[in-house]
Amino acid sequence: MNDASPDAPPTFEAQALAFGRDVYSGHGKIEILPKVGAETLADMAVAYTPGVGHVVRRLLAHPEELGQQTTKDNMVALVTDGTAVLGFGNVGPHAGMPVMEGKAVMFKALAGIDCMPLCLDVKSPEQFCDVVAALEPSFGGINMEDVAAPHCFRILRALDEILSIPVIHDDQYGTATVALGGLIKALELTGRKPGDVRVVVNGVGAAGSATIFMLQALGVGDIVAVDRNGILKAGDPLAHEHWREIAARSNRSRLTGGLADALKGADVFIGLSVGGIVDEEMIRSMAKDPIVFALANPEPEIAPDRARAAGAVIAASGRFDFPNHCNNVLAFPGLMRGALDTKAKSVSIGMCLAASRTLARLGGNDTEHILPSPLDPVTHASVAEAAAMAAVAEGLARVSVRPGDVRSHTLALTKLVAERQASLPRQT
Repeated sequence: MNDASPDAPPTFEAQALAFGRDVYSGHGKIEILPKVGAETLADMAVAYTPGVGHVVRRLLAHPEELGQQTTKDNMVALVTDGTAVLGFGNVGPHAGMPVMEGKAVMFKALAGIDCMPLCLDVKSPEQFCDVVAALEPSFGGINMEDVAAPHCFRILRALDEILSIPVIHDDQYGTATVALGGLIKALELTGRKPGDVRVVVNGVGAAGSATIFMLQALGVGDIVAVDRNGILKAGDPLAHEHWREIAARSNRSRLTGGLADALKGADVFIGLSVGGIVDEEMIRSMAKDPIVFALANPEPEIAPDRARAAGAVIAASGRFDFPNHCNNVLAFPGLMRGALDTKAKSVSIGMCLAASRTLARLGGNDTEHILPSPLDPVTHASVAEAAAMAAVAEGLARVSVRPGDVRSHTLALTKLVAERQASLPRQT
């Protein structure tokens, strides 16, 4: 029996299930619309045939103009095989589709980037790479999403070598970029430097591994990596070369044991694992005024309010219902915008770290607002600018951009998108 009042507001679950259903042109969160009018036969003759033949002829003579004559330079493929969807694990490509659509909405609204969700029913990393490589002519960039470790490392490395367009695995460097941005601000607020702290990273999958690499680029030398089997250390018989590399590059004190042992005396905890595995006693065992980033979703390793009650001076999570929401939506739109606008072949750790520093700069000056709002267009425009300028500095940019160009372009695009969205029916 349903005792809910008929006048009661819908639950969050009901809102989520209804969002994108029965909208004005069918179902789903996204659509493809022409950017040009096609209202007359003359319009059709120019846009399609015979006019399009002139464009084909031009591209045969000048293939470098493909991005000027088509949408390629602002079109990104959102690619998944469904092997690591949110916290559900390997659910397959069909269940991954709503995540890709939601991602497409964020890219468009926050950075003006057009996206095509592509959920691949593939059986191996090699097949994944073959499919994506074959799609390169249609896209300006690739955003991998929800691809499980360790295959995601092989895929990203292979695609970076094969493709001439940037590839971001958001579960790796999107998450790591935001975590580092929050940490930079947290260290600043607590008067600590990267080289002076010991950081425990729990979870060495896609996000954890990228976070470790970025911590090292930031200058953190004392990093302890922990997975479900305990603390990693050099010489352990680990199954995959990627984890052997993490073990070799971390745990300089050669600690042993589990997560509780790693946290004793640590200054920072960054959790990228599973919910509910850290308790108050573990927080109390850390160094004075510890920093706790419990980023497992939807349930953090420890709730931020419990971490603060146990002594954490700053606590962050991936959730928007607590202060200090450390979510990759702060990074991926701007990172890709910066890469697209510079035609960077790849997205480097340097570009990500520049974005992290920008997020820290835009964050507040108190312990509950260490990161900026994802709803502020300036956030994404500034991240895009930082990534673009880093691409230029590192020699990755293949077009010339002046300081401020990418920021202005991003703001103009998002203003246009906001104006168009204002006419759409609201569903919440």
